[in-house]
Amino acid sequence: MAAAEAEARKNNWNVMIVVLDSGGHTVMSQRLDGTQYASIRIAAGKARTALEFKRPTKALDDTIAAGGGGLRLLSVGGVTAIEGGIPIVVDGKIVGSIGVSGVTAQQDAQIARAGAEAVK
Repeated sequence: MAAAEAEARKNNWNVMIVVLDSGGHTVMSQRLDGTQYASIRIAAGKARTALEFKRPTKALDDTIAAGGGGLRLLSVGGVTAIEGGIPIVVDGKIVGSIGVSGVTAQQDAQIARAGAEAVK
């Protein structure tokens, strides 16, 4: 959380950050001042989606953007297929996830990566 928050503050980005454990339970959440309220739900959805699919949400975002058969993901309820969710991996095992929302999807992912990489 500290590394993700530092990355957001360094860039003056108002975001919501959510960290989940491997069971999908919230470990920490932080909404920086000025962050839109919708980002609370979106960040949690990104974290949950990254955990459940065991991959960054960017992979799902790209699958849907490619169209065709990838559009089937739209029928899966509760999926937040927007870049900005990252699994947290330690010794090759997923121990949780982090989701960020509030700026562009790419910037959200930059913050999430900073948080996930700090665990290594």
